[in-house]
Amino acid sequence: MSLRPILIHPDPRLKKVAEPVARITPEIETLAADMLATMYDAPGIGLAAPQIGVGLRVFVMDATREPEAEPAPLVMVNPRVTWESEALNSYEEGCLSIPEQYGEVTRPAQIRMEWLGLDGRIHEREFDELWATCAQHELDHLDGVLFIDHLSAIKRQMITRKMVKLKREQARA
Repeated sequence: MSLRPILIHPDPRLKKVAEPVARITPEIETLAADMLATMYDAPGIGLAAPQIGVGLRVFVMDATREPEAEPAPLVMVNPRVTWESEALNSYEEGCLSIPEQYGEVTRPAQIRMEWLGLDGRIHEREFDELWATCAQHELDHLDGVLFIDHLSAIKRQMITRKMVKLKREQARA
């Protein structure tokens, strides 16, 4: 497994809708391992394939926050929400593709998702709290949506300008 570079907004690849994965292959398994390594190294709690320039419907997440807890990584291929609660939850979200920028996003408090696992089988699970927020955030990436797209136009423009400046500074370094 190897660490992959994470794309920084604005990058047109982050706004593209990802393609479904036809089947689990050794390449998909390698992609998942690289994504998990990259996510943990960043450090983050989720990472979608488009964030590393791969236009496939794959994301990884591990919203375990307690330092003493065992990691609980999930790899989701072709994920989809099959149910969402009417109750909402607001969370201050951040993103590895938009470093050091945060914004309050309101999403369903609980969701049920279905996805293809690396074992080739369909899995289904309900998520709540941070896990639900993370899963919805990563699923948005697969549809070309960033968390800042849920913010006001002014806040979105402000964050985008900061990211353009950051990319310019990184290019000079």
